[in-house]
Amino acid sequence: MARAGLTAERVTIAGAELADDVGLDQVTMSQVARRLGVKDASLYTHVRGLEDLRGRIALLAADEKTIRIAEATAGLAGRDALVAFADAWREYAREHPGRYAATQTSIRIDPELAAKAPGPRRAVELTYGMLRGYGLAEPDLTDAVRLLRSTFHGFVALEAAGGFAHERSPQQSWVRALDALHTLLEHWPPPQEPMFGEGDSS
Repeated sequence: MARAGLTAERVTIAGAELADDVGLDQVTMSQVARRLGVKDASLYTHVRGLEDLRGRIALLAADEKTIRIAEATAGLAGRDALVAFADAWREYAREHPGRYAATQTSIRIDPELAAKAPGPRRAVELTYGMLRGYGLAEPDLTDAVRLLRSTFHGFVALEAAGGFAHERSPQQSWVRALDALHTLLEHWPPPQEPMFGEGDSS
């Protein structure tokens, strides 16, 4: 019988805490069971296995990160919103490296769980809403979203790996990177005319 009080949520939180401590790739069902003080078999009453647990951690992290970003950007627009958004993203990644990794990793997530989770949908709404403040519309919106995600994730991943060895502090570079992104978003380049033959299927 499963330990009294054990739930899918408790198992997920334990897995998320473990991921932050040892890294997402190092999480095992046995380690989670030990963290909760139960036998391995008890976990399978609440989660189907490691892949299911990883998917639940990803959804938990997406919810947490989105809430943090929403609170940070409430009532802001333009550069202020961009900086608050980016800082909240970076802070979450630094405080919860394992959970953050789950949001940036290709993980198969139960469609039923994903449909009920507000985090991913809200993240899209927040990001697109902020960028519409710069006057962007599709397809530029999607391009800008990809640019921001690449910049934020690339920076925090390199920072976490100790990739910034130069004497200039990462914080100084982070501030300048956000200044550059703001300038770019304010002066987003118009689409280029396709080159001759590009996209021609004839």
